[in-house]
Amino acid sequence: MSHTDEMSEAEQHRVKFARRLPASLAELTGPTSGTVELPLHVVWSGLNTFDLANPRQRMGLYRTVLAEGMREDLCRHLNQDLLLSLWPTLRTLIGRSVRDVWEDAFPQLRRAAQAAA
Repeated sequence: MSHTDEMSEAEQHRVKFARRLPASLAELTGPTSGTVELPLHVVWSGLNTFDLANPRQRMGLYRTVLAEGMREDLCRHLNQDLLLSLWPTLRTLIGRSVRDVWEDAFPQLRRAAQAAA
């Protein structure tokens, strides 16, 4: 039995997302205004252009990139300050594996959520 077979599905998800993480939130240098067009490997159907001035679209962009983006996508499309400001709500809209991996790696996200509670 391989190591992968021994890991639960939740553990496999956590490993997958942990491998994609930037070394620090400072690497998230994406835009804070304008529109963002995501590549097909991140969003393959539905809306692929997001207006950051629109709160719903901004949240949708962040949800999609966190769930589907690779490290380069995270750094290119997400912004540290926006992520921190969105996190208290965003963390309730993403999968548990994504949330846990990001909060474990970056305690400032968990603190942002606690401060908003």
